[in-house]
Amino acid sequence: MITIKSEEEIALMRESCRRLAILHKELAEFLRPGISTLDVDTFGESLIRKLGGIPNFKNYHGYPASICVSLNDEVVHGIPRADRIIKDGDIVSLDCGLIYKGYHSDAARTHAVGDVSPEVRELIAATEKSFWDGIKMAKAGNHLYDISNGIAESLLEGGYGIVRDLTGHGIGTSLHEDPSIPNFEMSRRGPKLKAGMTLAIEPMVNLGGDDVEFLDDDWTVVTADGSWSAHYENTVLITDGEPEVLTLEVES
Repeated sequence: MITIKSEEEIALMRESCRRLAILHKELAEFLRPGISTLDVDTFGESLIRKLGGIPNFKNYHGYPASICVSLNDEVVHGIPRADRIIKDGDIVSLDCGLIYKGYHSDAARTHAVGDVSPEVRELIAATEKSFWDGIKMAKAGNHLYDISNGIAESLLEGGYGIVRDLTGHGIGTSLHEDPSIPNFEMSRRGPKLKAGMTLAIEPMVNLGGDDVEFLDDDWTVVTADGSWSAHYENTVLITDGEPEVLTLEVES
């Protein structure tokens, strides 16, 4: 069932997402060559708690960390490790969220570390652009798969692989709620969007094909062909007008 949030619930979602936006800004500034992915997780979890939140990824269905740190061909759910060192030329996808007064937030960013090829920088930019093109349709009265088709159409010209095995999702008092939100073209329209829905919309895009594989840790998802992958996600509120992107940093 897709939940419609009350004004009180929306206020709590906004605050959870505001704190997550601060976390992502700090994580981006923390990234540099020579640190481990575990360093990123340790820093991130400490900051979540300083911000008054609870890490919602930690122990979620057994996931052992607070920040999903995925490098290069890792699409999502990379498990932080002390021996996984970030190098100049890597791309790092950070997917994380927090709980504030019972309400979840969720967002992801892919960062280039140091000297990254123009092709890979274009991948990161195209992935973010596809999110913004998709949410042009994210308003009450439209249909869910209008968002999916907007994302897919944005990526069509670049010939990118759109991950089909993983989707976006609803979010609220649970990290994952209905509905699932594909990032690829859909022939059906899906449920009608209503004001008060909160959705985590997250294109995952590969330089190569769309096939992915799960590593033996049962969490880390990698591209099947070894191509690099980017991820961009925000928690979004559906309104009667333009959508409100809740996990963007607001200038003070």
